[in-house]
Amino acid sequence: MEAWEKSLRNCITSPEELAGLFHVQGDELGEVVRRYPMRITPYYLGLISEPGDPIWRQCVPDPEEMHDLVQSPDPLDEERLSPVPGLIHRYPDRVVFLVSTACAVYCRFCMRKRGVGCQGVSPAPVDEAVAYIAAHPEIRDVILSGGDPLLLSDERLEAILAALHRIPHVEIIRVGTRAPVTLPERITAKLARMLKRYQPLYVNTHFNHPREVTEASAKACARLADAGIQLGNQTVLLKGVNDDPLVMRELMQRLLAIRVRPYYIHQMDLVQGTAHFRTRVADGTKVVAALRGHTSGLAVPHYVIDLPGGKGKVEVSSARFSGDGRRLTVTNYLGEEIEYREV
Repeated sequence: MEAWEKSLRNCITSPEELAGLFHVQGDELGEVVRRYPMRITPYYLGLISEPGDPIWRQCVPDPEEMHDLVQSPDPLDEERLSPVPGLIHRYPDRVVFLVSTACAVYCRFCMRKRGVGCQGVSPAPVDEAVAYIAAHPEIRDVILSGGDPLLLSDERLEAILAALHRIPHVEIIRVGTRAPVTLPERITAKLARMLKRYQPLYVNTHFNHPREVTEASAKACARLADAGIQLGNQTVLLKGVNDDPLVMRELMQRLLAIRVRPYYIHQMDLVQGTAHFRTRVADGTKVVAALRGHTSGLAVPHYVIDLPGGKGKVEVSSARFSGDGRRLTVTNYLGEEIEYREV
C-alpha cells in the first residue's frame, strides 16, 4: 500500500472524530454529514489553525448547508447534458468525463455535492463513454473530472488515458484534480512518469488560499511540471476564504512561484447547500480589479460565471449590470443574451 492510500484510510470522516480534535459539537453536524459526506485527509487537517479559518471553512461541515433549499442540486444541467452515463457534452468540441465519484477531501462548496462521495453513486462505465467519444469526431478535448481522477489507481487511470489516446480525433486530455492541494503525497514519481506518456496532457489544480501553497504541495506540482505537464489553477471565489483582494493576490503570486498558471476565478455556482459561500459578483470584480497593475498579468486569471441551465461560461468583464447591481445581462458563446440573477 502506498503512502497516499494509507493517508486515505486515516481520514476524518465523522463529526465525532472531529469533536475529539476541536471544540465543536459533533451532534450538530451529524445531519449535515448524513446528507453531504465529510472526508478530511490528515495532511489537509494539519493546515487548519483554528475553527472557522479559511481551511476549516472549505472542509468542515456547516449547518448552513442544510438551510439552502432554494437552489438546484444540478444548476448547470449536467444530467440533462449527459448523453451516456458519466459524460457531459455541453460544448461542441469537448466533453467532461466523470471517472471518479470520490475525493481526498469533500469540499463543502463542491459543484457536484449532490453525488460526490455519496453512497449508492458509482463511476460510470468507461467503455460506453469511450465509445461515445470515438463515435463523435467533433470531440477534440476530453476533461477527466469527478470526484478526483487522481484517486484512481495508476493502473486504472492509465487504462482510461490509453483508451482516449488511441482515438485519433482526441487532441488533448485535461485532468481536473485537487490532489496536489489536499493529498500531495498522491503525486508520486511513478504517477508523473505515467502521465508523461500521454502528452499533450494538462492538469488543472484547485488552490483557493495562500496557506494551501506549502512545501508539500509545491513539491507535488514540481513533479508534474518536471514531467512536462502544464499546470493551471481554477479558484472558486469563496466568502470568508479568499474574497479579500490581498489574499487573492498572494495566492496568485504563490501559484506562479510553483509553476502553476492562474486560469480561472469562478463565481460560486448556484448549487444547493452552498449559499453561505457566495459573494456578490460586484465584490468579485473588485477582487479581480485589485490584481491588475499590482501584480504581473500572468497572475490575473479570467473571472467567469458558469451560467445555470448549461449555457456555458462567460467572462464577468463582458457583463452588463442592472441598476441595483443584482442582475447581469451576458452573452454566451452561442450569441444568446441571458439574464443572470444573484441570489
